Amino acid sequence: MKNEEKASVSIMKIICVSIILVLISGIGVMAVSTNLKDVRIILQNGYEMTVLTAKTTVDEVLEENNIILEENKKTIPDGEEQITAGSIIKIVDKSYNEVQIAKVSDEGVEATLEELLNNYAPITEKIVVEQVEIPFETITKNSTGTTQNTTNKVLQQGKNGLKEVTFKIKYQNEVEIEKTQLSEKIVKEPVNKIVQVNKVVTSRSGTTERATSNTNSTSSNGQVFKVTAYCACAKCCGKTNGITAMGTHATAGRTVAASSQFAFGTKLNINGHVYTVEDRGGAIKGNKIDVYMNTHAEALAWGVKYLTVNVVQ
Repeated sequence: MKNEEKASVSIMKIICVSIILVLISGIGVMAVSTNLKDVRIILQNGYEMTVLTAKTTVDEVLEENNIILEENKKTIPDGEEQITAGSIIKIVDKSYNEVQIAKVSDEGVEATLEELLNNYAPITEKIVVEQVEIPFETITKNSTGTTQNTTNKVLQQGKNGLKEVTFKIKYQNEVEIEKTQLSEKIVKEPVNKIVQVNKVVTSRSGTTERATSNTNSTSSNGQVFKVTAYCACAKCCGKTNGITAMGTHATAGRTVAASSQFAFGTKLNINGHVYTVEDRGGAIKGNKIDVYMNTHAEALAWGVKYLTVNVVQ
């Protein structure tokens, strides 16, 4: 009888222990299940997969599923971002730009599906070579020993040149969004138009200007010069201190840069205004003169003019 009681007690102990173990394992399973999250992964080719994971970051989920990113690929969101249940991981090119969608306004305006898709469109790049004409310049020469009735005479017809310009262009939805010049190559140099005139100087823009004469202060052997403008910026001079080659401080309305055919201090009558040669320049050669301006904008506005220049005696 005692043996039967002992056996019954042992069986009860075993049953109790089994129940406890089942409860403990059930709690463990529930705890693990609580940490699992369903995450959707969208590959670049459009393939989608849904995985259950206990990982916490994008990189960990990819590693867990043996997904290795190529050098030109990235994930949205970034690899270090935390994930939650229902998160979506997209694998795209690094050039892909994701545009954030603004919140719906108080008036309830919503973006259409087409607009949303356009915002997520990839950006493509193309290298394009374009041919661009180089306009010729018109050079005028005074006629000497002729009467005042001498008409203009074209000594040489002008011809436009040609250059090839290479651009890098970015497109989104087949629309150009950025254009960057990479290089340019001269294919054909322009041929200048040369016009012989008596009293009238023809500018490159096609307008005419009457040559200014001052018999009391200038010499009679005036020549037509190509007159441009510059300022004291680094783009024009390579420096910004405004000190001329003569050692003076460049002053608008007075200072001009000319070639060595004019000594420093020479007074020049240009279009009725008297300037002083105080500066030189690497590009100032032959019949070319640079007039000093206070600002770069004023220099650009001056442009290129062909004017009669007389030395003031």
